[in-house]
Amino acid sequence: MLAKRIIPCLDVKDGRVVKGVNFLNLRDAGDPVENALYYDEEEADELVFLDVTASHEKRKIIIDVVERTASVVFMPLTVGGGIKTLDDIRDLLNAGADKVSINTTAVKDPYFIQKASTRFGSQCIVIAIDAKRVDKAFNPKAYPPETWFGDSELSDVLYRENSRFVLSTHGGRLMRPIDAIAWAKKMEEFGAGEILLTSMDRDGTKEGYDIELTRAISEAVSIPVIASGGAGTLEHLYEAFAFAKADAALAASIFHFREYSVREAKEFLRQKGISVRL
Repeated sequence: MLAKRIIPCLDVKDGRVVKGVNFLNLRDAGDPVENALYYDEEEADELVFLDVTASHEKRKIIIDVVERTASVVFMPLTVGGGIKTLDDIRDLLNAGADKVSINTTAVKDPYFIQKASTRFGSQCIVIAIDAKRVDKAFNPKAYPPETWFGDSELSDVLYRENSRFVLSTHGGRLMRPIDAIAWAKKMEEFGAGEILLTSMDRDGTKEGYDIELTRAISEAVSIPVIASGGAGTLEHLYEAFAFAKADAALAASIFHFREYSVREAKEFLRQKGISVRL
């Protein structure tokens, strides 16, 4: 059995780590390189950087953060936020990132994932899916035409009038009438090597991962799924593996503010029968 992974996530804004609730009310959580060194010493399995500024002018900030981090830590680094071109991916990989996480650009142009995986390899292309629950009255036809793909073939595959979960983009500020489970399957088909799945309803709440969402995606694809959004206790990490079938669990607040250490989390999981690297 492959060991389950524990992945701290650093949201980086203007060169600093920040954390909020539902992507809002951000507060400072320290220097990203210092945080990375701490997690490297704690033997985190990987580290995710999300550039929440993500504008072209500030791309150089995250490049600098990645370069400085990659020079002092040995765990794999995944970087996401504002990736719009293949050159953006190349620059991040050259700076020391092992993988890149792509969300909004893929929603705008799903074939971007095909191009990226063909050029750089599936192993370094992570599709970030920010999913949001919708009620039974949800009807994708009620959305304005500009939120739809121009590709009729994709539209037929990805739109569901009975969707339970749809995509959220632009840091949770917009929703698209695209079924999250169908989207995950299509992104795997297009060459994504991993899924970073965030519940927008649970992000920063510490109420636990969305087990139903995570399990549905995990069972629909064969590539690894990282559960994200809602970790508040060590039991929540266990639930992501035991009940949601995730391959990895991502957490931010509980690690940043030292409520728990990565080692405590791994020791707890091992005692509960979850295979982890210690």
